[in-house]
Amino acid sequence: MSRPQLEVADIIRSAGTDFIERNRHWLRWTHIKVLRAIARCRTAALGGHIDQCTRCGHRATISYNSCRNRHCPKCQTGAREPWIAARRRELLPTPYVHVVFTLPPQLASLALQNKKVIYGLLLRASAETLLEVARNPAHLGAEIGFFGVLHTWNQKLQLHPHVHCVVPAGGLSRDHARWIRSHPHFFLPIAVLRRVFRGKFVAALRSAFQRGQLHLAGELAPLTHPKFFAAWLRPLFRKDWVVYSKPPFGGPEYVLQYLGRYTHRVAISNHRLVALTDDQVIFRWRDSADHNRQKLMTLSRDEFLRRFLLHLLPKGFVRIRHFGFLANRRRAALLPRCFAAFHATPPKNESATSTAPTARTLGRCPKCGGPMAVVERFTAAQLQLRSPPLLATTA
Repeated sequence: MSRPQLEVADIIRSAGTDFIERNRHWLRWTHIKVLRAIARCRTAALGGHIDQCTRCGHRATISYNSCRNRHCPKCQTGAREPWIAARRRELLPTPYVHVVFTLPPQLASLALQNKKVIYGLLLRASAETLLEVARNPAHLGAEIGFFGVLHTWNQKLQLHPHVHCVVPAGGLSRDHARWIRSHPHFFLPIAVLRRVFRGKFVAALRSAFQRGQLHLAGELAPLTHPKFFAAWLRPLFRKDWVVYSKPPFGGPEYVLQYLGRYTHRVAISNHRLVALTDDQVIFRWRDSADHNRQKLMTLSRDEFLRRFLLHLLPKGFVRIRHFGFLANRRRAALLPRCFAAFHATPPKNESATSTAPTARTLGRCPKCGGPMAVVERFTAAQLQLRSPPLLATTA
């Protein structure tokens, strides 16, 4: 993919410290930290390194270091590739299903004030819904395994919390001896998933309120009274919640390509940015209500950055989680039984070899295709000393 002409970092750098000064009434240190990290990513301010091929000895030019912030659009590709490589060893020889659980828009303001609690409940309720409905003999009667990925945005960068779940189309029988396949064009009933998901989330939300885990301020301050909170919850049962499930699609190899669209993403990629003119940002968005047509949206620079910062996750929050027979505690015991049910063997771990055991593999050599490794590092001060002197200007 070609390098984008405009990046989120360019927008942040163009705003400078003026954006921070104008928005001090709501900005927190976590927001400023992310802005600074993205602005400095892959610049001399973070230092640099030189890579060398461990096979032919080809030495690359100096590369600037990445910020490694999980909200940085440029740093996600490097994190995504090892994760997908690890998933390759877990993919079963069967079709997969993509299921999406979405919170109603009425909960957006509550989620914004209680990100860690609400996002955690969303991941847990969606996972428990899939596990419970799949376990029911009236539907599938099997134990499934899957991973869920939290996204908090829509195409317009507005708050839109939802979870993408990628699930094998079937599961292990109760005795873990055989694989139970789902219907080739149908996984689990959507109406049942919606009802169970709504019930589980609202019950967990009510429990969090009773335990005093919710922060209710501003327009939500009246909800601190139990009667008002109960009245506020009741309308949530009057509408169906959005649960979307695609029919089972391709097998393992297709899933590997599919995963890249949903894992390790941030609110907007650099490739969606079109232009920065004066104080306005233009970016592409896909209108699902209009046959997924690509359209352009124009926002002021401050509004663009405000929307971008809506999607910062709490420190330490895990946004990709595994459940069922792929859960960390059960994977080692149950995943081999899944492959045995298919009379298949798990793919081998194809770890890259390096001549330097402590070297970190960074990519492939442009000359011979061998693995590149860091052989020399530079601080920001050292890079400044190595840079050529500025040319003197004449009047």
